Amino acid sequence: QVQLVESGGGLVQAGGSLRLSCAASGRTFSMYAMGWFRQAPGKEREFVGTITRTGATTYYADSVKGRFTISRDNAKNTVYLQMNSLKPEDTAVYYCAAGWAGGTSSNSYDYWGQGTQVTVSS
Repeated sequence: QVQLVESGGGLVQAGGSLRLSCAASGRTFSMYAMGWFRQAPGKEREFVGTITRTGATTYYADSVKGRFTISRDNAKNTVYLQMNSLKPEDTAVYYCAAGWAGGTSSNSYDYWGQGTQVTVSS
């Protein structure tokens, strides 16, 4: 069992930056690929990015590529989402997720955090 807690969300102006953190409980964090997803009001949850168990490989949605960066610190059981050049369309609740397989589908993840709100004003 893995419990995930996101933090770092908030209100930021367009062009600004935020760093989200996702802290995991348990000693098996390094065994999971980690993903970030987001859900805007009235829209389906969408993939943002993912990072492999060791952190050696990351993959991003086209909408955030070049602006967002995922990293992880397995010693601290934490994964991060650095968001730069934020746009109003990035406004959403952001979720981190843990899964054995990882990937771009939410079905590949077994554990989810409660989400943190990111609001980007124009």
